[in-house]
Amino acid sequence: MSKALSCQTNFIRQIIDEDLARGVHTIVRTRFPPEPNGYLHIGHAKSICLNFNIAIDYRGQCHLRFDDTNPVNENMDFIESIKNDVTWLGFQWYGTVRYASDFFEQQYEYAVELIKKGLAYVDELSPDLIREYRGSLTVAGQDSPYRNRSVVDNLNLFSQMRNGCFSEGAACLRAKINMASSFMILRDPVLYRIKFSDHHQTGSKWCIYPMYDFAHCISDALEGITHSLCTLEFQDNRRLYDWVLNNITISTHPKQYEFSRLNLEYTILSKRHLKRLVSEKLVEGWDDPRMLTLAGMRRRGYTAASIREFCRRIGISKQEAIIEMTALESCIREDLNENAPRAMAVLNAIKVFIINLPDDYEEMLSMPCHPNKHTMGRRIVPFTKEIYIDRSDFSEETQKNYKRLMIGKEVRLRHAYVIKAEGVEKDGQGNITCVLCTCDMNTFNKNPLDSRKIKGVIHWVSTKYSLAAEFRLYEPLFTSLNPAAAEDLLTTINPNSLVVQKGFVEQNMQYAQTSSPYQFEREGYFCTDSVHSTPNKLVFNRIVSLRHSLLKCNV
Repeated sequence: MSKALSCQTNFIRQIIDEDLARGVHTIVRTRFPPEPNGYLHIGHAKSICLNFNIAIDYRGQCHLRFDDTNPVNENMDFIESIKNDVTWLGFQWYGTVRYASDFFEQQYEYAVELIKKGLAYVDELSPDLIREYRGSLTVAGQDSPYRNRSVVDNLNLFSQMRNGCFSEGAACLRAKINMASSFMILRDPVLYRIKFSDHHQTGSKWCIYPMYDFAHCISDALEGITHSLCTLEFQDNRRLYDWVLNNITISTHPKQYEFSRLNLEYTILSKRHLKRLVSEKLVEGWDDPRMLTLAGMRRRGYTAASIREFCRRIGISKQEAIIEMTALESCIREDLNENAPRAMAVLNAIKVFIINLPDDYEEMLSMPCHPNKHTMGRRIVPFTKEIYIDRSDFSEETQKNYKRLMIGKEVRLRHAYVIKAEGVEKDGQGNITCVLCTCDMNTFNKNPLDSRKIKGVIHWVSTKYSLAAEFRLYEPLFTSLNPAAAEDLLTTINPNSLVVQKGFVEQNMQYAQTSSPYQFEREGYFCTDSVHSTPNKLVFNRIVSLRHSLLKCNV
């Protein structure tokens, strides 16, 4: 079967090719099965792209199913955010949105079947004792004193659990497998536990809920999933996945295959840790632009195309590795370099007076919106006697190899004229408040008539027509390459992960669409912030710098 040229082969696709060739399956059916207990992050994007692209390339189906077996940590906000993220990435699930809770009744009946076969029992050990009895990697587990109850007693007690006759933690249903197994997952794992919590889909109908490992494999089978794809931390869980399906009366048995999860330097990709950052207000929320949640990346200005390309480049394998941040940044730079319109912004402004122009001088300059895409059109930028340039683009002292503005030296204003610094004005503390320049009016977008060489080009905006703006400059949230390995995650938080600067943008930016990316020439790629920016207050997030720079973590 032909596949899209953009898709690289991998061991999972090789398995699918073999299954189709041998007639094991006639249709390929995958699923993306998030738990609705947090926002998706870029690690989930890897799984989304894998599952949906397989369905697309093999002309199969990909389901979106919420594995909603723990109502305590789940809510509709997470569900809606996940649906939005999948759609934003450019994918559409097959049929309606599915839920593990759609199958709660069938899962309950399968649990009853296991009890009748003597393969499950109601345990009244406390959760702490269950953990203690399970043993360790070097010590075998102990049988629960309730393990050998009769089938009749277990059926009666399980029914009582469903009817709310036990308090939370007082009883659970466990599989009867092997307490001496070398695999901890097979030491009589819990299948059902009691939780008196309303469910976002089933309301108060249930007070017992299946564990993820029990519900997940049954949901896969009932949906007819052919290839159940998950990350390597579920490799041992495959043994329980297969055990459950092998011991219940069900017509299909999907196969589980594991691939390495995404690990990205200077980043934490664990919903548990991300939730801590949010709950302790160390970030603005799940969509904080420093968080590599898909909502945070979207707010920061990352495009869906750049994330899909990143997932394509890193590929699918079983090899664990930490991906360099530059790999992600390269994808968004390439996308925005091609597609983002240009504009000018000054983030750290100093005034320039052009002393040889009349006080009321105004000239409307036409500039391209993109240097290589004429279809993007042109924009009008006013040039006036007084302009702003970036403070870093001027030096009062002569510096070797400094190609910007210095006293007695010339520089070109971007898309405009050549100016020469003649002097400065200072305040009472000796701080420069203004640079006095002359302008060669014969140099509009061309070299001086006497062919003198102008080496530097700087950006600028008119003081009269520019708009005040706030610029939010982001660096990685953590100073450690692998913050998850730290004893305390909070000790690795980067104090300079967000720097806010005040500056100015050209007046055309008043029409900037929310979250639309722009290249501020010589500064980087930015977009308007969807939370803080208003018609009366322009706030821009820096998506990425123009080129890779070292992590700024110094206090």
